[in-house]
Amino acid sequence: MHGLIEKFEKLASRNVLLAGDFILDRYVHGDVERINPEAPVPVLHVSRRSSSAGGAGNVAAAIPALGGRVDCVGATGDDADGAELCRLLEQAGAKAGGLARLKDRPTTVKTRFVGLAQHRHSQQIIRVDEEINTPLDAASMEKIASAFTTALPKADIVVLEDYNKGVLNDESAPKLIAAAKKAGKCVVVDPALIKDFHRYAGCTVLKPNRYEAGLASGVQITDDASLEQAAHRLIEITQARAVVISLDKEGAYLCLAGGPARRVPHRAPRSVYDVSGAGDETLAVLAYALAGGCDHEEAVELANMAGGLEVERVGFVPISKDEIICEMHRLTGLKEGKIADRRRLVAELARRKHDGQTIVFTNGCFDLIHMGHVRYLRQARDSGDCLVVAINSDASVRRLKGAGRPIIPQDERAEMLAALEWVDFVTVFDEDTPEALLELLKPDVLVKGGTTNSVVGREIVENYGGKVLTTDKVDGLSTTEIINRIADTIPAIVVNPKLLEQAVGKIAKSKKRAAKTDGGRAKK
Repeated sequence: MHGLIEKFEKLASRNVLLAGDFILDRYVHGDVERINPEAPVPVLHVSRRSSSAGGAGNVAAAIPALGGRVDCVGATGDDADGAELCRLLEQAGAKAGGLARLKDRPTTVKTRFVGLAQHRHSQQIIRVDEEINTPLDAASMEKIASAFTTALPKADIVVLEDYNKGVLNDESAPKLIAAAKKAGKCVVVDPALIKDFHRYAGCTVLKPNRYEAGLASGVQITDDASLEQAAHRLIEITQARAVVISLDKEGAYLCLAGGPARRVPHRAPRSVYDVSGAGDETLAVLAYALAGGCDHEEAVELANMAGGLEVERVGFVPISKDEIICEMHRLTGLKEGKIADRRRLVAELARRKHDGQTIVFTNGCFDLIHMGHVRYLRQARDSGDCLVVAINSDASVRRLKGAGRPIIPQDERAEMLAALEWVDFVTVFDEDTPEALLELLKPDVLVKGGTTNSVVGREIVENYGGKVLTTDKVDGLSTTEIINRIADTIPAIVVNPKLLEQAVGKIAKSKKRAAKTDGGRAKK
C-alpha cells in the first residue's frame, strides 16, 4: 500500500465534468417523545432544519474536498429551491453555472424527517419527494448539451450520475457519452436502477451497485460466479472497459473487459451509521483517482476506503484527500504510518474527534528511551483513546540541552516511539515549546511527567476546556542519569582515543598472523 499512498499524495488537482440529476436534500430534525393519538405514527417535535446538495450534488461536493475542480451540468427549476441548490453547490466549491434553470419544471427536492428518541442515534421517519422525472424536452436538453460542450475541453474526466430524473435519458445520455469519447475523455457512469443499460453504451467505466447490476443484467447475484456473469453481461451491453459493482460492506467487484475479475474487499470493519451518500463518495474518488493516473484496481481500493469512511458519518460528509491518506497509513499497520506531519495529524485527529475519541497529547525530547518513558507513556495512553507524542527536533534539543545532545537523531527517536503499541502518533516540532502544536491540535488531555504543576501549555489547554494531568517521575530513570552511569562504567581504553587506536591495530595484526597460519582459511 505504500506505493499507492505515495501516488495518491502526489496526485495533482483534476478537472471533473459532472452531468446528471442534481437534487436539493432537506432535513427536518426533531425529538420523538410520543405517538400520535389520532393514528399509530410518531409525533416529531421539530428542533432544526437544514439543507444540502444531493444526488449528483454529493459528487460535486466530494470533488473539491479531494482537491479537485468540478463543473456541474444538469437542470434545476427556476425557483427558490433551485437558487438554494446552486448556492449550496458554490459553497461546496463546485461550479454551478452549467445548471439550466427551467421555468416549467420544479427543482427536485427530497425532504427527510429525522427523529431522535431517548437520546439514541437519529432515525429517518419518512421521506417526501417533490419531483417531475419525465425526460426533458428538446429545448432544455439543448441548453444542457451546450453547457456540456463548453466545459468538455478542460475536463480531465467525465462523470455521469443518473438518478433517472430526466436529465440522462435514452436520447441524451448516448449523445453526451459520444461527445466525451470524441474528445478523448474517460467517461465514468453511475447508472440508475433501470432494466436497460443501453443508454450508457460507449462509457469507459460503469459503476452500478449489486441491485442495479442484477436488474440490468438479468442475473441474480449471489456469489462470485454470478457476479462475474453479471459483469460480463453489462460489458457486453455497454462495451465498457471496466465494470465496478459496489457490494456495500463487502467492498466491490472489479471486472475488466477481456481481463481478470476479482473482489476488492474493505480492509477494515466499519461502524455503519448512515449509508446515504456512500455510493456518491465512492464514485467521486473512483473518478478522481482514474483522472490522476491510477489504474482500475488502485482507484477501486481508494474508492473503497472513502466509502468506508463515509458510512461512519451521519448524512453526507465529503471525505478529504488527507483523511483518505490518514486511513491508508492506519491500515498499513506499520510503525512508519504513525509518524505524521502537522497537516496529516490535523486531518486524522479531526476524524477521530468526530468519532468521539479522546485525544491525549504529551511532549518531550525522548532521547535514549528508557523504562521511565515507557511507564509514563502507558499512563498517558490510559487517559484517553488516542495518544500523540510530540518530540523536539534535533535543533530544538540542542538549544535546550546543549551541543552534546541529542544522543539519538530525531528520525530514530520517532521510529522507536512509534514502535510502542500504546503510541498512536508521533510528530516532530522545531520550536522550543509545544505551544503552537497545542493551539493547532487542541487535544482533550495534556499529560506531562514529573511532580511540578508548571506545565508548558497548561493555560492554552485549559482555556478551551481541556484537561491537564501530570504523572509521577520514576526515581533513578532519566536520560541524564543513564548517560552518567554509562560514562562511569566505560573502560579507559574507550575514553582514550590513542589507546583505542593501538588496540585496533593489535587486533588487525593478530588476524593476519592467524590467516597465514591456517593457510588463508581463517574466518574473520
